[in-house]
Amino acid sequence: PGHSRTALPPSPFTMFSMTAMSVAMPTVGVRRAAVSGRVAQAPAAAFPTMTGMSGASLGLRVEGLDHSLSFGVDAGSKFQMISHGKKVARLHRPADQRKALLRNLTTDLLRYGRITTTMARAKAMRKPVEHMIQLGKDGGVHKKRQAEAYIFDKELVTALFAAAPERYTERTGGYTRIVRTLRRRGDNAEMAIIELV
Repeated sequence: PGHSRTALPPSPFTMFSMTAMSVAMPTVGVRRAAVSGRVAQAPAAAFPTMTGMSGASLGLRVEGLDHSLSFGVDAGSKFQMISHGKKVARLHRPADQRKALLRNLTTDLLRYGRITTTMARAKAMRKPVEHMIQLGKDGGVHKKRQAEAYIFDKELVTALFAAAPERYTERTGGYTRIVRTLRRRGDNAEMAIIELV
């Protein structure tokens, strides 16, 4: 009740000022000018800023944030991308091996007219085979060079460009036929015969 507050004399150890503290503290980021009163913080952006190729900027597996984007699935220790809407059959091979396999199958089908392969490979090779036949039907130097860039045998390309316009005059597509056959012994893979119509 009868206590009075008396100020202690300032000592050199307890005296500090904000300017002295701001000089002594390291700067982090950009220092904003102090405005009297409270300053409202800017609302957080809906998505993280995209700067560089870091995991946070790409939105991959950022824990604890509601606005992070998830593009893949964490399958144990391996992070796999989900292939929604991708129409290319991967055939369990990297891209270079897959392209070489399809080029080989296309060349063999155009050479022999009929080959036996797995159903997945037969369905995957249908598109490049029909494209090569369409190039042969159209004719011309540019189309021939496009076919030579894909088919391994140049003499086969010459024969294709000579025979395709006569053989497929009345067809506008559907140059191949896939027929199911017995499953492969050993791994029970679904097999098919693909042939030129």
